[in-house]
Parts: sequence; structure tokens; C-alpha cells
Amino acid sequence: MYKNILNLLPYKSSFRFVDHISSLDENAVVGEYTLKEDAFFYEDHFAGNPVTPGVIVTEIMAQIGLVVLGIFLILHDTDTNFADDELMFPLLTSTDVSFYKMVLPGQKVIVKSQKQYFRFGKLKCYVEMLDTNNELIAKGMFSGIIKNAGFKK
Repeated sequence: MYKNILNLLPYKSSFRFVDHISSLDENAVVGEYTLKEDAFFYEDHFAGNPVTPGVIVTEIMAQIGLVVLGIFLILHDTDTNFADDELMFPLLTSTDVSFYKMVLPGQKVIVKSQKQYFRFGKLKCYVEMLDTNNELIAKGMFSGIIKNAGFKK
């Protein structure tokens, strides 16, 4: 349903942390990602007892909660001049994240984001990550901008 947004994500292969977008509008996004058991970061974090690093949890939250919503807003903003074949380059400007539970290999997570504001090209969102039991894994405020990368796809 939101394949056009997924196709615009600038992440490929092992660093794209969005599987599915279940809802998306000008105020919020909900998306899912299942962590791959053979992901590169599990080999040494921690050997014999793999746990998803907090920076990856934060990246998943940012990709779904900020970048997906930001691309959607830019595409619907009449003041923004992005051609369909131009690359968008997301820049995370600040985060304030609290962690409550570990995320393990193979685990599915749900990210819910609520827009706080989008003005002057800057997006700020309150983002939560939940497990499939609807238990809170992490939450926080994310801010960023999406720039034109200056070249075509």
C-alpha cells in the first residue's frame, strides 16, 4: 500500500530497517520490522548471547518514525521541490531515547510515531517502539530534516 514511500528510502540491504508500513498520514506513522537473526551486528554483540545494540534500536525508530513520515510529508508539501527521480537524504539532528526492554534476534517490533511539528523543513516526532505483546521497548523524541541529495537516483 505504501510501496512508493518504501521505494524512496535511501537505505539498502543490511541497513534498511522497515518491512511494512501499516498506517501513514500527515500526523502519524505505524510500521514494523523483524530483526534478521543473521544481521551483521549480532556476531559480536554479544558473542554467544546476541542482543540488538541500542544504536540499531534507535535507527529503526528513526527510519520508521521520522524518515518515512518525513518523506510522506515532503511529497505532500506543495512548497517542496523534489522530483520523483531525485534522491532524498535524511539527516537526524537530535534524539532523546529511553530504553525499557532488550530486542533479540528474530524479534518483530512495531514503531509508532506522532508528529509534533513540521516546519521550515524540520520534523520533530514522539516515537515509541513496542513488541508484539504491545509492551514498550523504547520511546523518545526525534528531530531531523530531509534534504535533496543533489543528484538523481
